Amino acid sequence: MLEIFQKAVQQNGLVTAFAMIGMIILLSGAISRKLTFGRVHGSAIAIMIGLALAYWGGIVSGGSKGLADVSLFSGIGLMGGAMLRDFAIVATAFEVQATEARKAGLVGVVSLLLGTVLPFIVGASIARAFGYSDAVSMTTIGAGAITYIVGPITGAAIGASSDVMALSIATGLVKAIIVMIGTPIAARFLGLKTPRSAMVFGGLAGTVSGVSAGLAATDRKLVPYGALVATFHTGIGCLLGPSVLFFATKAIVG
Repeated sequence: MLEIFQKAVQQNGLVTAFAMIGMIILLSGAISRKLTFGRVHGSAIAIMIGLALAYWGGIVSGGSKGLADVSLFSGIGLMGGAMLRDFAIVATAFEVQATEARKAGLVGVVSLLLGTVLPFIVGASIARAFGYSDAVSMTTIGAGAITYIVGPITGAAIGASSDVMALSIATGLVKAIIVMIGTPIAARFLGLKTPRSAMVFGGLAGTVSGVSAGLAATDRKLVPYGALVATFHTGIGCLLGPSVLFFATKAIVG
């Protein structure tokens, strides 16, 4: 019976991945309600569980793809790939009302630019403080502070080492988790009550996963608006990171 189960799981990897992620979401939701009384959103807890499982999978298998290197969970590699990720991000925009989106106006554009440049400055400064003084490393880690996708893309374009690109991804993940946890706590202070405020917040925060989870814990109706603007950070960061931001950093540090 066990062999039949293992064979069925291996032959239906994507279905198994969906079932496993569903169980993790249920577990993280229960932990959020029972232990944190909703203050820490279930999405943040789910990401922490996912990171722990990825670490365990890498240790057990000796591979580089985390849990996807374990044969029983190989479908997670497809489920977590770029195709389904981008589909999920684009799908959030379908709930946006165009009339509300227009209200962001110039404020939304300014917040988007600030949300791209300011995290980069913070990330590059932290990299410099920890001994990464060359322009390539500082730019890559700074780009990771924009989003964890922009970091490795920028690093690959300007010739960063794999270690530095890994640090840029970690920087983006830490930022996403901070935004997830901090949004519902600071929501009243930030005035997150309207679609326009959510779009401005999404522009400043910049991480789609962090903004989506944080707004979901605040007001689910605001999620599409915050995610809509935050989604642009990846494109803008990938354009500015290897070009304007890199040359500006190089001009400063040499």
